[in-house]
Amino acid sequence: MIFVLKPAVPRFKIEAFRQQIEEQGFQTFLSTGTEHTVVCLIGNTAAIDMESIVQNNDIVEYGRRVTEPYKAVNRTVHPENTMVNAGGVIIGEGMFQIISGPCSVESEEQIIKVAQSVKESGATLLRGGAFKPRTSPYAFRGLHEEGIRLLLKAKKETGLPVVTEIMNQTQLPLFEDIDVIQIGARNMQNFDLLREVGRFHKPVLLKRGMANTLEELLLSAEYILSEGNNQVILCERGIRTFENSTRNTLDLSAVPLLKQKTHLPVIVDPSHASGLRDLVAPLAKAAVAVGADGLMIETHNDPARALSDGAQSLDLRQFQSLMADLKQRISFEGKQLG
Repeated sequence: MIFVLKPAVPRFKIEAFRQQIEEQGFQTFLSTGTEHTVVCLIGNTAAIDMESIVQNNDIVEYGRRVTEPYKAVNRTVHPENTMVNAGGVIIGEGMFQIISGPCSVESEEQIIKVAQSVKESGATLLRGGAFKPRTSPYAFRGLHEEGIRLLLKAKKETGLPVVTEIMNQTQLPLFEDIDVIQIGARNMQNFDLLREVGRFHKPVLLKRGMANTLEELLLSAEYILSEGNNQVILCERGIRTFENSTRNTLDLSAVPLLKQKTHLPVIVDPSHASGLRDLVAPLAKAAVAVGADGLMIETHNDPARALSDGAQSLDLRQFQSLMADLKQRISFEGKQLG
């Protein structure tokens, strides 16, 4: 349930109204836009007399019931697009950003070389895995704390904000200087972790699980926003289907559907979606066409020798070539890169 407030209501009256609602056992979420301020009730509101609240509170314009189970991420509650500030880089409507870098941080020389190259090509954020969730316990699982240190060194060398994945909430102290915390597909429904990163108040890149619906993705984002952190980026990275020609099946329809349902920015990861470097460029271009707010692309200085996911990684020249093409397409769509 939401209550849309009248224009120019003083802040103390808004807080008094929220306290009145919360004393009835509900949590409230405040959404402030350029045209409307909305108070959203979170909880089972079936017993709430909406008309009585509207009539007895002169600051309330009208009330409306939100039928979807997700509230804070709902576009009905927050009609305006959320812009996420990722270390000074803005991700959201009209601002197209490209996150690039290796699947895994392997060495200081590797991550700095890749960071410098992708920045020269036009990438606006650096990705790199320090902690790697791997299907096999014998596969390379990252450099852990050393990987974080090397990512921050690459940030210092290039100025690129850093995106890297967290595995569990005990690692949060290591992420103090990281610009964007990534929640991977395997952790999309790790609800304890979602709550903790919600309290951590850093931008979060939330990937769709390989077998999850869009509603489930939005409910996972709801966990983060319900803790007071609205700086969330949704990422479509392909879902597992019966088709085995590619690693996953990229659900491009998810992008416009999510843009209808939520105010959060939506990006696409064509590398994990396909698992094949030859498909990364066409899928990246398709993501621009369907309205994505950004891309996450794996790039490596020597994919043949990569310690993880080399088959889906572009080399530095391939990424440079793709970026030249993407810049034209992004401009044609009326968006700004960087």
